Amino acid sequence: MTLDYLIIGAGPAGLQLAALLEADGRRDYLVLEGADSPGAFFATFPRHRQLISINKPHTGSDDPELNLRLDWNSLLSDDPTLRFTGYTERYFPHADVMVRYLADFAAKTGARVRYGARVTSVGRVDGVFEARTAGETFRARRLVVATGVSKPYEPPIPGLELAERYADMPVDPRDYLDQRVLIIGKGNSAFETAENLMETTTLIHVAGPSSVRMAWRTHYVGHLRAVNNNFLDTYQLKSANAILDGDVRRIERDGTGFTVTFSFSRANEVVKELRYDRVLACTGFAFDASIFDDTCRPALAVKGRFPAQTAAWESVDVPGLYFAGTLSQERDFKRSTNGFIHGFRYAVRALHKILERRYGDTPWPAEKLDATPKSIADAVVARVNRTSALWQQFGVLADVVTVAGPDARYHEEVPVDYFAEEGLRTPDHDYGHAFVVTLEYGPDHDQVDPFDITVNRVAQDVVGQAHDAAYLHPVVRHHRDGRVVATHHLAENLENRWDRPDVHVTPLVAFVDRCLSDVEG
Repeated sequence: MTLDYLIIGAGPAGLQLAALLEADGRRDYLVLEGADSPGAFFATFPRHRQLISINKPHTGSDDPELNLRLDWNSLLSDDPTLRFTGYTERYFPHADVMVRYLADFAAKTGARVRYGARVTSVGRVDGVFEARTAGETFRARRLVVATGVSKPYEPPIPGLELAERYADMPVDPRDYLDQRVLIIGKGNSAFETAENLMETTTLIHVAGPSSVRMAWRTHYVGHLRAVNNNFLDTYQLKSANAILDGDVRRIERDGTGFTVTFSFSRANEVVKELRYDRVLACTGFAFDASIFDDTCRPALAVKGRFPAQTAAWESVDVPGLYFAGTLSQERDFKRSTNGFIHGFRYAVRALHKILERRYGDTPWPAEKLDATPKSIADAVVARVNRTSALWQQFGVLADVVTVAGPDARYHEEVPVDYFAEEGLRTPDHDYGHAFVVTLEYGPDHDQVDPFDITVNRVAQDVVGQAHDAAYLHPVVRHHRDGRVVATHHLAENLENRWDRPDVHVTPLVAFVDRCLSDVEG
């Protein structure tokens, strides 16, 4: 039997896609999962068991769409019992809750998962993918890999094999009592580890070549989160610990400890030998491409950490091979949110629509509108004030209003790059131009300290200045003949309400009117 879709991995992304296919009535798919239950990654990670994805049940709103802006853990479903916010009130939940939630999601959605089916190799024969497990071979026309970044990323450091890995290092702080510890890496796993060990160690050094970047400044939630940054106080307030900026040149065993040769990047290139009792490698994760044979091995990107992908999350060199979940962040690496559940749940929904469009001949869902300035502006305003997808996937997903004469159609949650490359034309709607609606931060938003009151900011609710606004706000671009011909920014607002008649609605109506008039003229 040859399936239409074979999904590898029953984590959040694999389950999300399976649930969407199941809700569509599709029966020609299967999910293969190596573990005996879904969400196996969260049974181990994060090692110190606190998620940094926020969970806020108490929002003051009963709008489920709006509430998803503050719920970073739920998968998308029409079933209100499948909201993660009903499982715990903890703002940063315990990872075991995620394991339980994903098991319930798989069961309640009826996702077709084969557990205990670890894929050992993938090939392609006569255009059909063959995924092999220990006892069976599964065939499919399309393959969706949703395995996540499943192997440690190992920077080229001589002696790194002597370090203890984040995946299997002890997590009991008493195991590090009175020891000098070096943590290699400057991401959340490194600082999460440092936070856990501060009370018992003699000292901790956190080292790496890159600058520490704060998520509250860059708006990239994979950068250092405030919940993990207490260690910074212990460094800046001279409490034994330190952050080392530069390169680990070499790690060598030295009796019962280690000598680490370190080249400092901010101290006139000084090279020093430092001694530690323990060296911990918290250097992140990467995609494991080892299961693919030469018939379908995908090209890699971002220092080999992710598969290279098109705007449709398809391999750039293996047709029919798609990626979902954290792997899809190759398209917006360290810019938006495809590396996290609250981002990729919408990317998976968009991928589902792309697959149905390509292989099921199903147009992108759309609502019909009158192609008048007020009708289009009202639809845009209504959406930007509720949408969670554009809120979470800022600058990556867009709502698109296509216009053909008096006929306009409103398409939700279209990948920006996908629209630019493939468009949304159908036989009965050969549009001439379109409005692309996104939520975006302003230019150079990550270059200034948002808490520095001496920095002049654009005043809120001021018409005509929003293009310089730093905070998240709606942007509407008019596309014509494959290029952007006009852009309108809606003024930013503290409460994220972009519906004031004089500030937001009237200027948007005027912008749409000018664009429509230019086309007609």
